[in-house]
Amino acid sequence: MHNTHAAVDLPSLRKQKILLLLERDGKVTASELVEHFAVSQDTIRRDLGELASAGLLQRVHGGALPRPKDTGKDFFTRFGETTATKRHLAQLAADRVEDGQIVLFDSGTTTLQIAQSLPHSIKLTAVTHSPMIAIALSEHPNVTVILAGGQLNPVTMAASGHEALRLIQGIKADLLFTGVCALHPQVGISSLHFEEVAVKQAMLDSASHVVAVTLADKLGAVEPFVVAPCSRIHTLITEWHVPPGSVEAYECLGLEVMQVDA
Repeated sequence: MHNTHAAVDLPSLRKQKILLLLERDGKVTASELVEHFAVSQDTIRRDLGELASAGLLQRVHGGALPRPKDTGKDFFTRFGETTATKRHLAQLAADRVEDGQIVLFDSGTTTLQIAQSLPHSIKLTAVTHSPMIAIALSEHPNVTVILAGGQLNPVTMAASGHEALRLIQGIKADLLFTGVCALHPQVGISSLHFEEVAVKQAMLDSASHVVAVTLADKLGAVEPFVVAPCSRIHTLITEWHVPPGSVEAYECLGLEVMQVDA
C-alpha cells in the first residue's frame, strides 16, 4: 500500500477506509495500515478493536479479516423462511400503493414479499434491479415492469453497475420500497454489500416517498457500508415488539413509524 492519506483523517473516515480496503483485499495488516494512513500502531490497534467490537471485522494476529458471514444462506433459502410477521409487514406496505404510480422496488426478500402482496388488478409502472421481483410483478396484467440490468450478485439476486445506475437515475418515482440490511438512528441505513450502496443511493434520490420495511432485529444494527442517513426514509414499517426506545429514536428524526402486531 502507498501512503496516500494524511494523518489528519477523521477517525470515522479512516475506519470506513479500512473497511473498504478489507473488502478490496480480503485482509489487512496493522503494519500496512500504519504506513497507509501515517498514524501510530496504537491508533490502528484502537481502530481495529472498535471495528471488531462493532462486529464489522474479525481481529487476527497482526491485522484483520472480514467478519464471518451472518448466515451463509442464499436468497432462495432466506425467502423460503419468510415468517407470518414479515408477510403482515409486506401487506401493510403493499396497501400504500395506488393505481397509476411509478414505484421503485429495491432488492431483498422483504421487497419481493411486498411485490407478491399487491392486488392482482393494480395498475402501475414498477422499476427494479431484482429479476425475482420483476418476474413476480410480471404476473400482474396491468403492471409495466422496467428491469435495470447489470452484473448479478448471486447472494442478493440483484444487478448493480453503471447500466443499473443510469436507468434508475433517469426515473422520477412516486414511491420507493427500500431494502434494509441495517438501520441505526445515528449511523443511518447501512449495507453488508459494497456494490449495493450506489444503487440504493440512486433509488433514494429518485423517489418522492421512501418506505422501509424491516423486522425488529435490523433496528439499531450497523453494517460496514453506509448508504444514507435515516432522514432519507419517510415511513418505517416494523414489528410491534421492538427494542425499548427504538420507535421514539426514529420518530425524533422525522420518520412516520407504523407497527404491526402479528
